[in-house]
Amino acid sequence: MTNLRPILGLSAAHVVTDIYSPVLSAILPLLILEYGYSYFLAGLIVTIWNLTSSFTQPVFGWMSDRRGFGVPVKYTILICAFFISCIGLISNYWLTLLFAACAALGHALFHPSALSLVSRLASGPKRGRLTSFFVVGGNIGFAIGPLIAGVLVTLWGLPGLVLMIIPGICMAVILHVIIPKGSYDRQAGSASAPTPSSSSAAAPVKSGFGQYHGISLLITGSALRAWGIFGSVAFLPAYLSMIRGFDLATANIIVSVMLIAGVAGQVIIGTLSDTYGRKELVLLFTLLAIPFFIAAFTLSGTVSLVCLILFGFCLWSTFSTTVAMSHEMMPGNPGLVSGLMLGLAVGAGGMGVAVSGYIADMAGLATAMLLITVPVAASLVFFAFVPYPWKRTWRNRDVV
Repeated sequence: MTNLRPILGLSAAHVVTDIYSPVLSAILPLLILEYGYSYFLAGLIVTIWNLTSSFTQPVFGWMSDRRGFGVPVKYTILICAFFISCIGLISNYWLTLLFAACAALGHALFHPSALSLVSRLASGPKRGRLTSFFVVGGNIGFAIGPLIAGVLVTLWGLPGLVLMIIPGICMAVILHVIIPKGSYDRQAGSASAPTPSSSSAAAPVKSGFGQYHGISLLITGSALRAWGIFGSVAFLPAYLSMIRGFDLATANIIVSVMLIAGVAGQVIIGTLSDTYGRKELVLLFTLLAIPFFIAAFTLSGTVSLVCLILFGFCLWSTFSTTVAMSHEMMPGNPGLVSGLMLGLAVGAGGMGVAVSGYIADMAGLATAMLLITVPVAASLVFFAFVPYPWKRTWRNRDVV
């Protein structure tokens, strides 16, 4: 446990880094009102962030594993913090897109560098528990990011966003102090791969075409689910403030509560999936997310907000479970699968934000929000056809 302090530091760094992820979505209402952006142009800013961050992560991960390339974590946080914070000071649309892309590169550089350090520092019998500290950090950061951004821009307008550089600078200084000297020089390619447990389950899908066919279905379903998640996060602040009449700070608090419910859901559903089956729970909670989302936009008052939080719990909770499914389906390629699920699927889903923005321009924001249920319903179909065993047959080691 001598490495606990640097691992907790990296977990805190994950919190700070992922605070910046939902900031662009949180300030979209102000960008629309102050600069007259259409919903499409506003949504495109979020799409640029998602695409740049998601599609470059597998590349940076491969370069770290194979070529020894890595940027010190403290610098990746500073890159992300600087460019996101400065967006509040610029009004040129194309410069905003450039800053969003640069911030996303810092975000993408963080994860392979940090995960490589965690993998080496968390070696031994406590690897699973220590690594979980790092993973949960990102979920917490993503959940509280809209709250922080919402408070700052409510108090000081878009220029107040520049204050978000403070946690990035503080975190970089902390990491400089607590990360062992020389860690960055040895981080890439030095961490030994975790040895599979003898109790690990065999891959439910045989290798070959069937295996890749199943992974393709899972990735497609995950991308459609990501569209539902990012689309709702991107436009909910605008919907709640412009249509429901909430002030921007309150709107972002609601979004943060929804995301925090999803964080709790990932832990709860991920644990329950060990007993009741991963595919079963993914299908169940993806299905439940649809009526909760519709109810949130057709009902009013407290009931509507409760349904919105339950939607976040149901849909976001399936994320970690589908990642676990992918690793069990291709146990020999954890790096490739992680890149596909966390990079390709998330990035492809992020493209849907611009589509939802275009629909909002053409048919209205309320209609666009309701239509987010369409990709969520489509993801349910793809998840259903993934050749992953049901729990009953899994217990008997039979393949679907």
